[in-house]
Amino acid sequence: MRKLFTGIFVALSCSLGGAVQAQSGPSVSKPLPYTATTDASAHTFQYGSPTDAYLETMRDRYGLDRVVAGKTTDLAKAQAICAWVHGRLNHNGHIPTKKTDPMGILQDAQAEQEVQCVGFGIVLAAALQAVGIPARPLYLKTADSETRGSAAGHAATEAWLSEQQKWVLVDAQWDVIPTLGGTPLNAVELQQALATGNEDLRGLTTTNAKWKFYFKWLKDYLYYLDTPLDNRFGAKMSTAGLMLVPEGAKKPVVFQRTTRLHNLRYTHSPTTFYANPNETYQAQEPQRTDD
Repeated sequence: MRKLFTGIFVALSCSLGGAVQAQSGPSVSKPLPYTATTDASAHTFQYGSPTDAYLETMRDRYGLDRVVAGKTTDLAKAQAICAWVHGRLNHNGHIPTKKTDPMGILQDAQAEQEVQCVGFGIVLAAALQAVGIPARPLYLKTADSETRGSAAGHAATEAWLSEQQKWVLVDAQWDVIPTLGGTPLNAVELQQALATGNEDLRGLTTTNAKWKFYFKWLKDYLYYLDTPLDNRFGAKMSTAGLMLVPEGAKKPVVFQRTTRLHNLRYTHSPTTFYANPNETYQAQEPQRTDD
């Protein structure tokens, strides 16, 4: 079957099309403005370890070591895992994803159940962590995501590449990793490249994905970005998330008119949003909170 294409978890209505309504303030037609400093108050991110019981089971059950066999860089591993998830799941933006745990989503896929984009983001984040690459689901929203009735968001994944010492966007629904001059990009860098019309922008893909069309479609979703603070699987203790908001933009509290965005913290700092996971990961079990 052909693929058409928050912790904060919301039912994202992904679709191919739909004009974005006008909104005052920053626009994706230009590079979005952010602060250059790190937030004074810390946001502690949690990431899974390949030795975690859940991730070990997932890695063994689905043969993920074989998927990355022979891959010598994190980028090559990320591309292989992305293609693997792309081939396991089928997309349908109109059917809410019933399960939120990666192996549950994969089991449903074996029963030929389709998933929304959020399912791709969750499974890819877990599969990457299972082979030793810190990763997290990434939820993207349009500038008018509070007032649009549908198609106001998309979900992907971001992965930390150790050899590049940076976060990069990986979209398993489309099987695309954006690059600029050969360097993989995170979501903020991609927005800047798209806004300036950089001709060196490319898309890594192993399935001949139409990355030019993908970038054109994705552009409007690169306004608000949010991700869970606790990105472990099988041991999640908090449902809080962090949203990156452009300077001068409203901090959204509702998605698609009716869905409340709970437990969100906000930042204008890409440095805070893209903290090095090796510096923020807590090896010990965190105390249970009411987040």
